[in-house]
Amino acid sequence: MITGDNMEAYDFKTDVCIVGAGPAGALLAYLLSSHNISVILVERNENINKEFRGEHLNETGEAILRRYELFDELEEIGLLRMDRVEYWNHGEVFKRIMPDEHVNHCGIHVPQKHLLGLLLKKSEPFSDFKLLLNTKVVELLEEEGQYQGVKAIKDGQELTIKSSLIVGADGRFSTIRKLAGIPFEKVKHGYDLLWARIPAPTDWEPTVRMALVNDDQLALFTQQGGYIQIGWNIQEGSYPALRKQSITPFVSQLIDAFPQLEETVHASIQSWDDFVLLQVQSSKSETWVKNNLVIIGDAAHTMSPTGAIGINSAMKDADVLFQIMMDAGSINQVSSLDLQVFEQIRRNEVDTQQKEQLKKEASFGKQFIPV
Repeated sequence: MITGDNMEAYDFKTDVCIVGAGPAGALLAYLLSSHNISVILVERNENINKEFRGEHLNETGEAILRRYELFDELEEIGLLRMDRVEYWNHGEVFKRIMPDEHVNHCGIHVPQKHLLGLLLKKSEPFSDFKLLLNTKVVELLEEEGQYQGVKAIKDGQELTIKSSLIVGADGRFSTIRKLAGIPFEKVKHGYDLLWARIPAPTDWEPTVRMALVNDDQLALFTQQGGYIQIGWNIQEGSYPALRKQSITPFVSQLIDAFPQLEETVHASIQSWDDFVLLQVQSSKSETWVKNNLVIIGDAAHTMSPTGAIGINSAMKDADVLFQIMMDAGSINQVSSLDLQVFEQIRRNEVDTQQKEQLKKEASFGKQFIPV
């Protein structure tokens, strides 16, 4: 059970301390607390409504949510299935990829505030769950060579959380990974990405649309709520020079690729400030497990945007870790060997996915070569 419910004490004890209330952390917190394992979920932001860009579920993510009877409730809140993937050239479709009949979609857009809101709402009734927002971890507590919890700052006040296990689910710039001294390797992909979001025309169908502009990938992802997300690859490191140029020719290329967007593009993209730059890289951590501590999701392995698999991979980490913890019988019986088994299972799959991303990026242009 969680102790220290009186916030004036600023001293807590719990079975598992999860740092990071993103999809992986929030899902794991729900699964554990719903099975009588006490959890404190720590989030440095004041709320869960911050802007995200990787919000597409694939078959893996959907299957996980269905396994835990979460998908139908999420659909009631709001999501959007993609009918197909289209490849465009000079303003016209030349190839369509339709979904497998057993899947019935080519990806699902789910606003992360919908997903996180559902997971936190489902967790709140459990006495074994506590969420600490606006809380920044500043130190790992260590005794006899083992991590025993964290020290954090909440609303300017210091607090400690003692726990049997620490889970770092705090993203690509993970504080937990850094504090634990876990080395990681960055893998460059040779491109950066410009993101923008614009309103969809009234007759816009739920699709993923791809084009090749100056040998660079341009992708449009339809979003729930009547929007289109633009993902435009640019040469790595080229953005500072690009910003010094007029945006007009750049926008014209977008309209030439997708003429149907002319009106909404002119209304929504008027300067470089209407784009957000993402410096693309994947990463590999040397280990995911260290002294009663495990890292998952982007903290352990950043994926590139290709294939929109990041959120699905993170949720798979949470799913597999939960299953291994359940198989152990109790939180006190989860051994370092169990955590290493988790890492090996997921590392093998993630390594394969990262290699596949590099192959897809290298071969994207071939989709536009006439057969």
